[in-house]
Amino acid sequence: MKAAETKAFKATLQAMRARLRGDVTTMADAALRKTRSESSGDLSSMPIHMADIGSDAYEQEFTLTLMATEEDTLDLVEQALERIRARCYGTCEECGGVIAKKRLEAIPFAPTCIRCAEKLENGGFGGSSARPRQPR
Repeated sequence: MKAAETKAFKATLQAMRARLRGDVTTMADAALRKTRSESSGDLSSMPIHMADIGSDAYEQEFTLTLMATEEDTLDLVEQALERIRARCYGTCEECGGVIAKKRLEAIPFAPTCIRCAEKLENGGFGGSSARPRQPR
């Protein structure tokens, strides 16, 4: 991959990293709020309705799940930036082939070419083929 192309992908990945870090921090703050009364300034510690407790728990769990997904993506972005530093960005980690530019434009942190990604998804590499395919 040309240096100019790599530089553009690096800038994209750095911007993505900054956004994801901000998102994770914001979600962590929202998910780890102590109670509805602390966040809204209510003087009473009793909820208005029992369903409020369930809603709060659901919202917290949902936010924590989103946060975990964002952290996973952030990790993939960090790995891609490391591949840029190691000068192997754009090279498939499975087969060593070139990752198509269109794929990197769509998913700049992609570590594999489309063929290898499909094989990995279907459990087609190494010992992972014994893994049962997940229903969709």
